[in-house]
Amino acid sequence: MYQLAANLTLTLHFIFIIFVVFGSILFLVQKKIIFLHVPALFWGAYVELSHSICPLTYLENWFLRKAKLTTYSEGFISNYIFPIVYPVDLTIEMQTYLGIILMVVNVISYGLIFKNRF
Repeated sequence: MYQLAANLTLTLHFIFIIFVVFGSILFLVQKKIIFLHVPALFWGAYVELSHSICPLTYLENWFLRKAKLTTYSEGFISNYIFPIVYPVDLTIEMQTYLGIILMVVNVISYGLIFKNRF
């Protein structure tokens, strides 16, 4: 049961990250998504720029401990996304740049959407 909850939390965490990065595209389908995406975007940028660990990581670790499985000590992004997408030698400076890039890309995306729609 706890392992399933940990897996569901991991899945939710991954979906949230995808939403943070690409959620502005959903504005083209549903304008009200902006009310969910912008706070999620700011949260994602805050986690990156402050080098924090998302609370979903702690929740997943709690479920894994309850299931008597191995936990990870680093954040979700460091363990699952960075090894796939980013270089092995990720530094705090690179993480800061990624947070800034996240914000810039979404500001440009929303800017283009609003410019073309209104």
